[in-house]
Amino acid sequence: MLLNYFVISIRNLLRHKLFSLINIGGLALGLAATWIIALHVGHELSFDRYHERSSRIFRIAQHAQWDGGEFNGATTPAPYGAALKADFPEVEEFVRIDAEGGGTFAYNNKEFKVGDVLLVDKSFFRVFSGTFLYGDQSTALDQPQSMIITRGLAKKVFGNESTALGKTLQAGNETVVISGVIEDVPSNSHFSFSGLRPLPNNLEGPWTNAYLYTYVLLHRAEDATSVQQKLSGFFDRHMSAAMPPGMQYRAEMQPLTAIHLHSNLSFELGTNSQARCVYILSAIAALILIIASINYMNLSTARASLRLRETGMRKAMGSTRTQLMGLFLSESVQITIVASCMAVVLMTFIVPLLQSFAPVAADIWQFGTVPTIAALLVFSVFAGLLSGLYPALFMSGFRVVPSLKGLTGDLNSTILFRQSLVVFQFVVTIAMIAASVVIYQQLRFVSHKDLGFNKDQVITFHLDNPAMRLQTDALRTQLLQNPLIEEAATAGNPIGNNNIGSRQYTIEHQGKMEDRPRVANFFTIDDTFVPTLQIAVTAGRNLSAAIPSDKNEAVLVNQTLADDAAWDDPVGKKIQMGTDSAGRPILLTIVGVLKDFNIYSLQHKVEPLILQLPRDAMDKDNMYLRMSETDLPGALAHAESIFKKFNPAGAFEYNFLDDNFGRQYEAERRQANLMLSFTILAVSIACLGLFGLMTFAAERRRKEIGIRKVLGSSVGNIVFILAKDLLILVTVAAVIAIPIAWTAANEWLSDFAYRIEISWLVFAFAGCVAVVIAFATVCFQAISSANENPVKSLRAE
Repeated sequence: MLLNYFVISIRNLLRHKLFSLINIGGLALGLAATWIIALHVGHELSFDRYHERSSRIFRIAQHAQWDGGEFNGATTPAPYGAALKADFPEVEEFVRIDAEGGGTFAYNNKEFKVGDVLLVDKSFFRVFSGTFLYGDQSTALDQPQSMIITRGLAKKVFGNESTALGKTLQAGNETVVISGVIEDVPSNSHFSFSGLRPLPNNLEGPWTNAYLYTYVLLHRAEDATSVQQKLSGFFDRHMSAAMPPGMQYRAEMQPLTAIHLHSNLSFELGTNSQARCVYILSAIAALILIIASINYMNLSTARASLRLRETGMRKAMGSTRTQLMGLFLSESVQITIVASCMAVVLMTFIVPLLQSFAPVAADIWQFGTVPTIAALLVFSVFAGLLSGLYPALFMSGFRVVPSLKGLTGDLNSTILFRQSLVVFQFVVTIAMIAASVVIYQQLRFVSHKDLGFNKDQVITFHLDNPAMRLQTDALRTQLLQNPLIEEAATAGNPIGNNNIGSRQYTIEHQGKMEDRPRVANFFTIDDTFVPTLQIAVTAGRNLSAAIPSDKNEAVLVNQTLADDAAWDDPVGKKIQMGTDSAGRPILLTIVGVLKDFNIYSLQHKVEPLILQLPRDAMDKDNMYLRMSETDLPGALAHAESIFKKFNPAGAFEYNFLDDNFGRQYEAERRQANLMLSFTILAVSIACLGLFGLMTFAAERRRKEIGIRKVLGSSVGNIVFILAKDLLILVTVAAVIAIPIAWTAANEWLSDFAYRIEISWLVFAFAGCVAVVIAFATVCFQAISSANENPVKSLRAE
């Protein structure tokens, strides 16, 4: 019986080649898009699951709120891990990570930068998994000078990973020994590294300084609930005495496998994604598959009249409805399997194209050949049953006598259902078009918004060599000798990377210092930073190295801090930041107020900011250069030559300041490109369905078209008659899609502190695009039918 079904299916495919091509092509596009998204979603959901003990590993995050500030961060103080292990028998092991282990290393008198070196406890591999190629996992971090590197770094430095073990590298004034080589960190890890070095033994520190990432390994995953409940008492025992009175504190046990999609805290160890993005992509995949399936349903039910007599004959010969449903469903599954094979071929072309502007983790065989083929087969059967169920129910339900006479009976309900499916298709595509437009408008807005300073033609580079930091004045002087370098400055941080530190402070109010602690972003700058970035001083003056008291007693603040303090005249007011070695408060005088400027991306609102001159040359570790627009390559060449003069063995690695900010929108840019790509696919599939329906309608009304032409109807009239019903459906879809798209776009924009206002023109544009595309698709076939010689159509039977 199955063989018979297969032969009949092939015969029908070959008899109606155009409809077969539309069905298979639409399903192939839909399946390819759905499978690409499924692979990417599978990769996102697999993060950190490669660790052998992943279900028992948790990261400690801190949430605190007090009058004047709050903290939601992924970092903890140095004593946290040891205290947890001592207090809770549920904790089997802990490990701390310091992300500041990178820098400049040298081998054979050649320097190279490795920014992703982590400082970790010796227990690192008792918590996390790693594949050692060379070295002993149990002792590789025992010595203070030891360093474990990845296969990639070993090849880069030594040429071959097999020769790396035991070699030495120079890290500033320190010599480190390669004690192990491991496989590169998988791409599905929420943090990555090229090297590991041990943290100092017995590392301690105050409970107020949160700069380490603390992970705990529990004896049992189920113990996480009980540990979480006990953490409030942990705060009372260890931390409350050092914190501001009235602080509300909550420690969070974050499952390792949930960090990538469910954590968006300050000072994340890597760039995380969002669960919402996975949900959106999954919904898009489902909708694209449904759109492709709707095409099959519509064309199959529309063409049901062509198989009326076949159905009636089979029933007359004794076929049951179940057998007929089996026939039609087997045809659907076979078509879907053929479409799946085409989809795999399409993916080999689509994935490289997609990755060129919207990177996705979509290696077709990433889960293995056999599991992938099995999954594709199951997926094809599911899609075939989904697409073929309604047509099978519909066509197997024809009565024997009417179907033998070629009578379909009352099809109003079927036509209404088919029209509803077309409307659904275009509701989805119009909403996706509108969403794509909104995302691109927001990205354009953040790229062009005034950030409060001039970021154009400014580069930043890090001064890894401590000797260079002692010579920044001479470095600046020589850089400015070339007119292509317009300004130069140093600072303690490069802005735009979303990793500026913060400090507690209190303000002067009515002549005395308040008790209420507040929190502000803080970094050090030299006195040329403000003019280099062209930041406006709205009150007072800039800091000056020529005024001795400015170094230790003066600060600049931004307008937000001044407004938060409710000062009428901020200049001359005092703030306190910490205490000196004798316990006396450190009071600083505000000498100037700056216009608010963004140091973070526009997902973040401008927060209070304090700027101070560096107290030590080691704080001058980031240089900013403003270069002339007239000869950018010449300016860069001059900057590199001066850099090499001060550090001959160092690598001149720089970033444009606008790129620092731009990198913070990579996730949104990837979402925009993915949305645009799959919107184009969805529109293409929907239009394929429209083309098929229009082709069938024109074929069914062929004689009517011929008679109308003989009676004098113009091509335009015939096109209008054929196209109007479908265009009305697309217009109805546009009306339904507008509120859906508006709600979704507003939800997406809620992540931005600074955002566009959504204009009704966006939805008008999306609707017009859909109508124009649908009209062009319908008219292509309608005009072809209207131009046919009426003699041929009237003679055709």
